[in-house]
Amino acid sequence: MYSTICVHTPAKTGASILMIYTGGTLGMAYDANGQLKPFDFGQILQNLPEIDRFDFTLTVIAFDNPIDSSNVTPNHWIEWAQIIEQNYTLYDGFVILHGTDTMAYSASALSFLLKGLNKPVIFTGAQLPIGSIRTDARENMITALEIASARNERNEPQMSEVCIYFHSRLLRGNRAKKVESTQFDAFYSENYPPLAEAGISIDFRPALMRPFVTEATLQVQNHMDDRVAILKIFPGISRYVVESILNIPDLQAVVLETYGSGNAPTDTWFTECLSKAIQRGIVILNVSQCLGGTVLQGRYSTSKHLLDIGVIGGGDITTEAAITKLMYLAGSGLSKTDWQPLLTTSICGEMS
Repeated sequence: MYSTICVHTPAKTGASILMIYTGGTLGMAYDANGQLKPFDFGQILQNLPEIDRFDFTLTVIAFDNPIDSSNVTPNHWIEWAQIIEQNYTLYDGFVILHGTDTMAYSASALSFLLKGLNKPVIFTGAQLPIGSIRTDARENMITALEIASARNERNEPQMSEVCIYFHSRLLRGNRAKKVESTQFDAFYSENYPPLAEAGISIDFRPALMRPFVTEATLQVQNHMDDRVAILKIFPGISRYVVESILNIPDLQAVVLETYGSGNAPTDTWFTECLSKAIQRGIVILNVSQCLGGTVLQGRYSTSKHLLDIGVIGGGDITTEAAITKLMYLAGSGLSKTDWQPLLTTSICGEMS
């Protein structure tokens, strides 16, 4: 359940923004035991007097029970996508306040679910609660709202995709990863440059953004299938570990996290385990453990065996985007024969 709050309605409005407050460190405070606990959205607003200076209308949807992002599930992604769909014609842009731990997963998921998106959806949050003296919450929130309301010289949205704004950088949501837990620059995108950077002014880079499509029609997929898994390769990985994952009942797909440019052990048992899984209809997507670079199956002998048995190369996709893309495809109703061309090409900017 959630409540809708009209926060700010200036006399002359330039745009209308809907902000969705889901939870996260931004909206927390320390309790008597020194633990962070969520508080209501009204307390957040008390720490943001700058809102009264905006030239756009701001409405907030605040969930009655804010969640720690560690508890986010695909059901939350569906709910948020449906909220955007229900309010799509009423607002010019959307900002989602979210915890940092799973923000990259959520941004990736919504990038797939919101097909035909031609308005900005900006995720942001904070490393410190908004009531803390040195908090990063104010700058992140204020600039995310400014970006969501920004228009270009043709009066089109400056960007029309799902993004993460954090610590002065606007990143494509399905390219970002959380890379820091103790520094303010928590997110980075190794394989795709920032779409904008905020200093004294906000420097937008239109050439890097997905193009605005006037005639685009939003279509929201209302199901994701979570019968997926991640298998991370490590030196000494045992047959028991590999088989225990690949033999999960009704498993549909696996992200195989490999070394470097897609390399993995060449042990016969390992190849056989993967091959048998593929023959049973399990889709295996090869993604590099590296922050940057790309999977090039067949470049080395330690990846050619994967190519030969039908493992799909994931290119430069992140693990966060890969697992949510598999959930999206598994929930789409498409046959698995139709998955491969979609897994090896970009649907919404998630891979090169």
